[in-house]
Amino acid sequence: MPTVQLDTHHMGTDVVIVKSGRRICGTGGCIANAPLHQNKSYFEFKIQSAGVWGVGVATQKANLNQIPMGRDLHSLVLRQDGTVYHNNEEKNRLPANSLPQEGDIVGVTYDHVELNLYLNGKNMNCPASGIRGTVYPVVYVDDSAILDCQFSDFYHPPPQGYQKILFEQQIF
Repeated sequence: MPTVQLDTHHMGTDVVIVKSGRRICGTGGCIANAPLHQNKSYFEFKIQSAGVWGVGVATQKANLNQIPMGRDLHSLVLRQDGTVYHNNEEKNRLPANSLPQEGDIVGVTYDHVELNLYLNGKNMNCPASGIRGTVYPVVYVDDSAILDCQFSDFYHPPPQGYQKILFEQQIF
């Protein structure tokens, strides 16, 4: 079975992917190599170095060179300032005093309708929706940000009913 990791064939021009497809640095975005086919997916990002960053879901049509993401129909992302954007519209915002910091773990759940966010295992009750089509985990960085992606072996257990991303063959 292939491993879910960041896809070096779908990344911005100035993005650097290291640590076996799990760490992103440089400038730009990258989507994972597995679409979210199953009903309830969970994945995490660890903020190794602060800066400009965003995490969420995107289609393969997303512009991975345009930072910040969330400006068009093709991405739905939490930005480092705690806002969640899709189609250049603020869809939600993290509660005050809950901005992710260096060392924090941002968890993302997606059930084909709604994206939800977790900070260090705690539900932020910050749902957002609106994206359509086949989506993939997405992450972008700029201004010295470094993020590590966890697509299995999570820091925090996935919420009830959610699981790691499965390749299509594993679902059936």
